[in-house]
Amino acid sequence: MSHSTGKILALLEVLQARPGLTGPQLAERLGVDERTVRRYAAGLADLGLPVRAGRGRYGGYSLAPGYRLPPLMLGDDEAVAVVLGLLAAARLGLGVGAAARESALAKIERVLPAALRERVRAVRETLGFTAPAREPAAAFDARHLLSIGEAARDHRRVALTYRSWRGEETERAFDPYGVVFHAGRWYTTGLDHRSGETRTLRLDRIGSIAIGDERFEPPPERFDPVGHVVGSLAAVPYRHEVEVLLRAAPAEVARRVPAAFGTVQPAEADGWPTRLTCRAERLDGMAQMLAGLGWDFVIVRPDKLRAEVAKLGRRLVASADTVSP
Repeated sequence: MSHSTGKILALLEVLQARPGLTGPQLAERLGVDERTVRRYAAGLADLGLPVRAGRGRYGGYSLAPGYRLPPLMLGDDEAVAVVLGLLAAARLGLGVGAAARESALAKIERVLPAALRERVRAVRETLGFTAPAREPAAAFDARHLLSIGEAARDHRRVALTYRSWRGEETERAFDPYGVVFHAGRWYTTGLDHRSGETRTLRLDRIGSIAIGDERFEPPPERFDPVGHVVGSLAAVPYRHEVEVLLRAAPAEVARRVPAAFGTVQPAEADGWPTRLTCRAERLDGMAQMLAGLGWDFVIVRPDKLRAEVAKLGRRLVASADTVSP
C-alpha cells in the first residue's frame, strides 16, 4: 500500500469516527496540509464514497447522512474460502507479491470474530500442499492488471509503453480483449495498432498504461483469449522445428501434451494416428520428452533429433546394465 493510499484510508476512518471535522483539523490529525486533505477527499469520492464538505474555511467534512461502510461478515465456509483462495493463488504464482498477500490475510483475520479467527489461523498454519510453491516468473505492477481488466470489460483503447524481449521500448495503442494467466505469467491479448495485428503482450513488460476515452468494437464472439495466448506461445520461433508421428490417439496425446507446447493433429499415416508439431530450443530435451510419453514414435524432422534419441537410448541401456556398488 502506498503512503498516500494509507492516508486516504486514514481520512475515511476519521470521517466515520468524528464527522464534521474541518479542513485544518483533519490536516493536523493526518499530518498534511489542507490542500492535501481536499485531494484525499476527492480520492474517496472517486472510489464512490459520498464525502461532503461544508462551505468556507471552517466547513466540516463528513460522509453522507446514514452512510457507513458495512462490516465484513463472513461465515465459516466463506472465511475458509477466502483464506484458501489467497494461499492457493500464492502457491500457483497467481499472486502479486508476498507483502500484498500477508497484508490481505492480516486484514481479513483482524475483522473476523475471535473464535472463527483462531480456527482459520489454525488451518492456515497446518495446511500442506503436495505441489511445490511456484513464485511468479516476473514481477509486475498490479495496477496494470486492473487497468487492462477494466479496459477489456469496457472496450476502451489504452496507450501503453512496452519493452520487447530484445529490450526495445515502444509506445502502442492497444485494444485489450482479455487477460490470461499462464505458466506463472500474466498476459493480455488484443489488437495492437502498431502492427495492425492481434498480439499477445506480457504484463511485466508494460512500463506505463493509460485508459483512453476511445472505444473499440468488441472481438468476435468466437474469439478465445486463452486459446490465442496459448497458441501464440506455442508458435514462438525456437531454434528447431520438430514433427513426429505418435502411435496414440490424438485425444490421448492432447491430454498429455500442453497446447502451449505444440500442435496435435490427426495423421493420415497407417499405424500412426497422431502428428505432433512443435518448436524446441534443445533437441536433447525434446528426446527426453518424447521418451517420457511412453508411446512409439517416428521422427519426421529434424534429422538431428534422431541422433539425440539414439544418444538417450544408449545412456538408458548403460544405466540398466550398471550394477549398484
